[in-house]
Amino acid sequence: MIATTEQFVLDENGNRTGVLMNLQRYYELLEAQEELEAARAFDAAKASDDEVIPFDQAIREVEACRQ
Repeated sequence: MIATTEQFVLDENGNRTGVLMNLQRYYELLEAQEELEAARAFDAAKASDDEVIPFDQAIREVEACRQ
C-alpha cells in the first residue's frame, strides 16, 4: 500500500466536491471494495433460506435467462 496525499476539488463556495488521488491507490481501493462486496454477498447467501443448487445448474440457468 502506498502513502496517500489527497487533493480536493472545491466548488465556488470552497466546499469539497471531489478528490484527486494516485491512480495506484484508486485501483487498490476498487479491489478492496470488490472483495468486501464478495464477502457480504457470501454472508447473505449463507444466511438465506434459498435452495442450494449445483454450480453447473446455476450457470445453465443464468445462460438461459440471457437468451
